[in-house]
Amino acid sequence: MATTALARGETPEEVLDRNLAELLQETRVAITGVQILFAFLLTLPFAARFDGLDAFGTAVYTTTLLSTATATLVLIAPVSFHRILFRQRRKEELVTFADRALLTGLALLLLGIAAAVLLVLDVVLGRWPALVCCAVVVVVGALTWYALPLRQHRRAHR
Repeated sequence: MATTALARGETPEEVLDRNLAELLQETRVAITGVQILFAFLLTLPFAARFDGLDAFGTAVYTTTLLSTATATLVLIAPVSFHRILFRQRRKEELVTFADRALLTGLALLLLGIAAAVLLVLDVVLGRWPALVCCAVVVVVGALTWYALPLRQHRRAHR
């Protein structure tokens, strides 16, 4: 952090403030996606065709619901962390925790999105096309959310 502060002409406290603001903005974007997916999942059991799900569909629905619920909890966790540590001069711990929570929450969100695609497309297209489309969603998510950014990160630190 000291290197970043020096390079940017900031104090370490300013770096932490900026990092926290960026994390909060990123979390707002992720939370919106989670809220939309979670709302859809909570209404799904009340739809007429839901009763027709087989064991596979029920398992996928359960996975989707639980991963999305867990993503919601993990993405909101920095709020509680901040509130409990408020005014204790522990912002660096908050930024570290929020960073890890956001990365974990995104992984859970990716699982929820992929499973939701699998659930819907299993009903619409059938099992094998749904599995293929789900795999495509997982690969695209893993590449764009993790692999490409990690590749750039490694390049920058060579």
